[in-house]
Amino acid sequence: MRLRTGLLLAAGILALAGCGSAAGPGSHAPAQATLILDFTPNAIHTGIYTALARSYDLDAGVRLHVIAPAASTDSIKLLETGRVNFAILDIHDLAIARERGEDVVGIMPIVERPLAAVIAAPGIASPRQLDGRTVGVTGDPSDYAVLDSIVGGAGGNPRTLHDITIGYDAVPDLLAGRVAAATAFWNDEGVAVTHARPGFHVFQVYNYGAPAYPELVLCATGSTLRHDPRLAEAVVRALVRGYDFTLAHPAAAAADLERLVPGLDHRLVSEELAGELPAFRGPDGQVGELDPSVLRAWAAWEARFGIVKHRPDVERMFDAGFVDAAY
Repeated sequence: MRLRTGLLLAAGILALAGCGSAAGPGSHAPAQATLILDFTPNAIHTGIYTALARSYDLDAGVRLHVIAPAASTDSIKLLETGRVNFAILDIHDLAIARERGEDVVGIMPIVERPLAAVIAAPGIASPRQLDGRTVGVTGDPSDYAVLDSIVGGAGGNPRTLHDITIGYDAVPDLLAGRVAAATAFWNDEGVAVTHARPGFHVFQVYNYGAPAYPELVLCATGSTLRHDPRLAEAVVRALVRGYDFTLAHPAAAAADLERLVPGLDHRLVSEELAGELPAFRGPDGQVGELDPSVLRAWAAWEARFGIVKHRPDVERMFDAGFVDAAY
């Protein structure tokens, strides 16, 4: 999970999260639902903001309120304590929460492939050239799995790396030459650093032994899904429409995002979204797929690289029924 100042709207969150079920046919009062993002709004969230801009949430019978986290732990904490109805979580954070006994369930992938990567300085053309070099990490448990998978997958020796914790300063530290490489997201920091100075290499974990797992997942508590399944169905239906529109009309969807989130860099949004579009489709080409074979492969990888102690039980951790209902 990421640490960056956001737009956390603490006042009213508890009240909104406590509102009732999604409106049925003929109802004039949509339910209220709150969704907290994984990070400050960026191109990966385009489908969510398009759903708001085009009233897909209201069409589904729910008024969706989207907020951004102010700190790295906000999303999971607010979800677990019932102060928000839904959260976008990194799949590794979902696995860790489940392992400590939290009843959190993934109901829709936002992206269908890993976003994790190692960004290396110009001149480092292969991850194996990082042997013996200094590499920056955020401190998240998944960083070391990503490093081991990428460096080891390229034939290097991850045990020779000198890792230092840099938090979420990958871009400035790479540009300043303080590290030879850093763990980051290819769709965010990878675009930003190559935009600032061409020549950096972005090694995606997907290309070095990791399965094509869905990095970001829409989640709810098991209690919410049991007691108010129609609310989850409505939110998923709205987001599926939002991402379908994004795939069909990326420029218009990017404009929706930029209109609702002032201050975004148009060129960066366009560059990021162009790279992300294929990641919005699942193995069968549709938005929101939870492929059991992919999830089982991810679970084995997750345990093998030590992100969690035991292989996640994907049958209990994910529920594909809400996306199925949206189609």
